[in-house]
Amino acid sequence: MARDTIRDWIRSVERADVTEQWTMLCFFAGRGVAIDEDELGAAIRRAELLLAAGGDPRRPLDPFGRAAAALADDLDTEERRLRLRAGLESLSGDVAGLRGAREALGLLLSDADLAWRAYATSLLAEALAEE
Repeated sequence: MARDTIRDWIRSVERADVTEQWTMLCFFAGRGVAIDEDELGAAIRRAELLLAAGGDPRRPLDPFGRAAAALADDLDTEERRLRLRAGLESLSGDVAGLRGAREALGLLLSDADLAWRAYATSLLAEALAEE
């Protein structure tokens, strides 16, 4: 995806809820995180079951909710976290001049657990959007 397009997407959530900002940033940052399709598919299915069991499956996704937490736990490895961090670091130019996005990125870089959960939330959101 072109850098201008990434910046446009980031700018589009500049004034959105902070969890939406975290999720968007981690979505772009996580493009370099390698996860086997079968492993990802199984983990997504388990997370979707938790999401459905928790009530309305169309409610906004929450990085602190059971579904995102379970998905984050299922996929967590040190190598993947390092790749996510590298991806987050690569977004510094894309958030230049965007105060909210810059602050959100700074928080994600300072809290690896939050970043990992936001990344899991982005994977779940992507899977739900495809359905």
